[in-house]
Amino acid sequence: MVQKVSPKKITVLYPLTNIERKNESVKKRVAAYCRVSSHSDEQLDSYFAQISYYESMIKTNLAYDFAGIYADEGISGTSIKKRDSFMRMLQDARDGHIDMIITKNISRFGRNTLDCLKCIRELRRLDVDVYFEKENLHSLAKEGE
Repeated sequence: MVQKVSPKKITVLYPLTNIERKNESVKKRVAAYCRVSSHSDEQLDSYFAQISYYESMIKTNLAYDFAGIYADEGISGTSIKKRDSFMRMLQDARDGHIDMIITKNISRFGRNTLDCLKCIRELRRLDVDVYFEKENLHSLAKEGE
């Protein structure tokens, strides 16, 4: 005897887009970007201090979900091409895994104005905010650019 099995309805869950998440009362997925341009002892101390500070800051904020630390050690900020961690962060933002990126200041994010603006504009289109702590500036704010 063959038993008939009724087909089951399969529900596919897709991650919320950044715009949908903004309208929900969901924690922001926050990442940090850290960079130093040399391997000097002073720069390395700054590098590890940045990583520790931002990881603690994000993990202790109840409104945030920790989305990672992206850090490039001993890499110049004049080009994004050689900054592997920065490129991975951009891809993760494109893939919808990040809502906000925190960085120490604009020069940590990038020293090449054209590259920096291009990345910020792309992140804005993706509805990903970049917060520059020293300048107290959010890229999604009107004055962000």
